[in-house]
Amino acid sequence: MSLYLTLKWLHIVSSVLLVGTGFGSAFYLYFIHRTHNTVAIAEVSRLVVRADFWFTAPAVIIQPLTGFAMMSIAGYPFSQPWIMWSLVLYAVAGACWLPVVWLQIKMSRMAAQTVMAGEKLPDRYWKYARYWEWLGYPAFVSTLMIFGLMVFKPSL
Repeated sequence: MSLYLTLKWLHIVSSVLLVGTGFGSAFYLYFIHRTHNTVAIAEVSRLVVRADFWFTAPAVIIQPLTGFAMMSIAGYPFSQPWIMWSLVLYAVAGACWLPVVWLQIKMSRMAAQTVMAGEKLPDRYWKYARYWEWLGYPAFVSTLMIFGLMVFKPSL
């Protein structure tokens, strides 16, 4: 197997982990919030944080490394519009994801403390949950657009 195909495989697998984990985590946390079950919210939010560190964070690193390596091997210049737009959209997704990670950690800790104290989740938790959700939409749309750019490589 060639180096390029190995890099391409790693790039595709890491993109699946990045988007799949992100969407799956968002799905479960979004819907568990609708239950207002503090114990369930605490457990799901704990697992969402874990998934981000185990799967999303490594994929965030692997994506540009394999992408830049494949660009070098294939001879694609950074000036290709689809590459430039992919990088811009990746930066947008990252600018949304970093605060989302911070929010998830804070929310997970708040939920765990609330369960230990036998209380209701504080208003601040729900405020963070709204911010978390709002940041997720542009991040997810950006990643879908990147998929389109990677597959179709339009000249724009």
